[in-house]
Amino acid sequence: MVRLKVDLILATATPAALAAKKATSTIPIVFTVVADPIESGLVASLAHPTENITGTTNLNTDLNSKRLELLKEAFPNITNVAVLSNPGDQVSTPQIKDMEIGARALGLKLQVFEARNPKEFDTVVAALAKQRPGAFIAVTSAMFASQADKLVEIATKSRIPAIFWQRAIAEAGGLMSYGANFPDLFRRTAQLVDKVLKGAKPADLPVERPKSFELVINLKAAKQLGLTIPPSVLAKADKVIR
Repeated sequence: MVRLKVDLILATATPAALAAKKATSTIPIVFTVVADPIESGLVASLAHPTENITGTTNLNTDLNSKRLELLKEAFPNITNVAVLSNPGDQVSTPQIKDMEIGARALGLKLQVFEARNPKEFDTVVAALAKQRPGAFIAVTSAMFASQADKLVEIATKSRIPAIFWQRAIAEAGGLMSYGANFPDLFRRTAQLVDKVLKGAKPADLPVERPKSFELVINLKAAKQLGLTIPPSVLAKADKVIR
């Protein structure tokens, strides 16, 4: 892209955004679906992005504690939660740290399972069958996002409640999801691209946070797993899949 001298680079997720930053300090870069732009080193601050870079964040690092809270509210008897992490993705460690804080407050114990590529998912399923955790949560990762069906399969085979970060995963058969409204985030990313192409400097455009978050519950998945979602949790849902 740099050799082609493109007018702008649109980078989806942290690895792509970091690669773009490494490749050029002059071509404007607009990123989206980045969990923590500051922790990952993309920008110095959200209000004043660095040099040629701006974009939108889905704040996934900050939302994992909320996901644990929703799991605990839906299934009060759980005491330990399996966390699927991708150690090859630099956003995994900050998310686990955030979850550990939330877990302590909720009296939950986390068990971390690692998968660097889809070939390692079978090993995770075998480990979950042996450990029998009370629930399942996956950190956000570009690799995991491309394997939504496999994530649903892991939770289904293990027959444990799970919560994910993206509505699309719940719609694909996952039990629950809580996260940013992605269509709205993508529209706002497009607006930033438009501003930059019309002459605005990325450094003058603050990184935008999600304006809304949505809880999606899949009752079909709950029935398949033999689980009951309490009415108090269903009442909070923005969408219920029946």
